[in-house]
Amino acid sequence: MEKLIIATRGSQLAMWQAEYVKSELQKRFPDMAIEFNVITATGDKILDKPLALIGGKGLFTKEIEEVMLSGGAHLAVHSLKDVPTELPEGLKLAAITERDDIRDCFLSHKYRNLDDLPEGAVVGTTSLRRQMQLKSLRPDLVIKNLRGNVNTRLRKLAEGQYDAIILAYVGMKRLGLLESVPYHEPIDDDVMIPPSGQASLGIEIIDDPEVAKIAETLNDPDSALAAKIERDFVARLEGSCQVPIAVNAKVGEREVLGRAMVGLPDGSEILREEMALPKEEAESLGIKMADVMIENGAKELLERAEAMAFKEERCERL
Repeated sequence: MEKLIIATRGSQLAMWQAEYVKSELQKRFPDMAIEFNVITATGDKILDKPLALIGGKGLFTKEIEEVMLSGGAHLAVHSLKDVPTELPEGLKLAAITERDDIRDCFLSHKYRNLDDLPEGAVVGTTSLRRQMQLKSLRPDLVIKNLRGNVNTRLRKLAEGQYDAIILAYVGMKRLGLLESVPYHEPIDDDVMIPPSGQASLGIEIIDDPEVAKIAETLNDPDSALAAKIERDFVARLEGSCQVPIAVNAKVGEREVLGRAMVGLPDGSEILREEMALPKEEAESLGIKMADVMIENGAKELLERAEAMAFKEERCERL
């Protein structure tokens, strides 16, 4: 293939990810020209509402997928956590890059960590998953919506609009921004379970054998196994854009450990599940965990969670 076009969002983090994939592909295919098609997604334009209200994470992939299907790109680089479990016909998820640090990160100009926050402190996050776990840990905290790109969020924190904010640790690390905040601390993933796909890149491609062969050189088998387990779990629960779901699969040499949590946004009711399987049997782990949680009432709980989340506004499915 003489030229490959990569579709990407234009945010600083998205461009870092696209440049990383480009550099990795150039190592493998030094004679192939690689260009970017930079797209502004709806999720980057609407910044005055919680993401769950305007269609969920699919807003970061929808326009990119339309460009790919119209012939404007061969391949797209996504944060895997933003990729819906169902893809449009004609596109497929061809590779999962090696997973980086999965943890969320506590950031503050005044307080060292979650335990140091005073009663009634204001914490910024748009994630219902983070809100659920924060309120479970600290019911006294005030959770305030936080939108915008990483630099916008950090500016709002520096201006004192929040006592602390929670972002993905890997994004802060990749952009070299950790030292810009006086107090920054990763939150142990036993304390706050991450979302499906956190810290991996998802390589989405048009359904073309030549493009598939190129993309598959980026695939990390263990990260792909973890992604399948986590995405199967979410798909089985049929979670909407307004439900808090946390799920993580840790792939070891011989065993895979899955952990999951669903509940109400205010943290007042939570279901947890933990399950381990031998690595050779682990592809079914996400389905098995979901089925146990469904038996324990997870779908009914998520229906209530959807009714509770942003109950004064409706979820716009774009």
